Amino acid sequence: MVDTTRELPLESEAALVRRAAPMERLVTVYGGSGFVGRHVVRALARLGWRVRVAVRRPDLAGHLQPLGAVGQIIPVQANLRYPASVLRAAEGAEVVINLVGVLHESGRQSFEAVHAFGAKQVALAAREVGARLIHASAIGASADSEAFYARSKAAGEAAALETVPGAVVMRPSIVFGPEDDFFNRFAAMARLSPALPLIGGGGTRFQPVFVGDVADAFAKAVDGQARPGTVYELGGPEVKTFKQLMELLLAEIDRKRLLVPMPSGLASFNARLLEMLPNPLLTRDQVRLLGYDNVVSEAAKAEGRTLEGLGIAPTALGAILPGYLWRYRKAGQFSRPEAA
Repeated sequence: MVDTTRELPLESEAALVRRAAPMERLVTVYGGSGFVGRHVVRALARLGWRVRVAVRRPDLAGHLQPLGAVGQIIPVQANLRYPASVLRAAEGAEVVINLVGVLHESGRQSFEAVHAFGAKQVALAAREVGARLIHASAIGASADSEAFYARSKAAGEAAALETVPGAVVMRPSIVFGPEDDFFNRFAAMARLSPALPLIGGGGTRFQPVFVGDVADAFAKAVDGQARPGTVYELGGPEVKTFKQLMELLLAEIDRKRLLVPMPSGLASFNARLLEMLPNPLLTRDQVRLLGYDNVVSEAAKAEGRTLEGLGIAPTALGAILPGYLWRYRKAGQFSRPEAA
């Protein structure tokens, strides 16, 4: 006999409504075709949301549609430099997510244009249509930072919270996963170069966070499980120095390479030359960023503004890295982990 008096687990109001009316509620994700974006879109689709993906080139976002049911994921055109297109993409949405960001400046895609002005336009659009706002920033965002990237991220946070006081801000540390720009980049360098540079000595600390965990954090915020007007800091279970991360990388791809300390001044000189490339391996602003630790603050831990505070158990590096770094190992020496 079923015990009908047993107390059932509580669900958020948003979750209950959505279960009653699947795929009738809309979330707009600006920048949803990028590395983090595609994982966020997948997580939202699994929860039953209709997802409008606002990108500059919707014709290049077709790869997102198989992540959901037919008609569930809809790419549309929007450019953060053009407020009218941003507002159009937000119309009818209950929640708006801003994931747009750049790692280096290129042409009109400056830090100011994307992280500050663009963030303001998304926030204004959310306010105009009455949508909740979830804004992606980064650990280390600070108006006092020497790095332009960090200052522009801080300006974006301020714009989001001033325009929509109930906005939720997510600050991840370095995000890792199959398509990441960190481990893949250094693994590719290690395949060709006899040495890897330790900029500033390699002592800067990081707390790499799995992209799937970041996506789950955004999904929980959309589901109403994050505190409004709050800045969350997202980090994995391990804090490692830059040198330790390079050692871990080399162990995973089974390559012996010299780890050469490089003074920040020399790194900046080299970065000045590399900035001439279309997709530079290093910029002077990134050298400045490497002068700051990139870890979850003690205040965020104490106040529950973390993955754990959202009910997410952070995924360890060792559980994910072997699944995609195997391709950088010496040809023929190792098989793919799944096939072993």
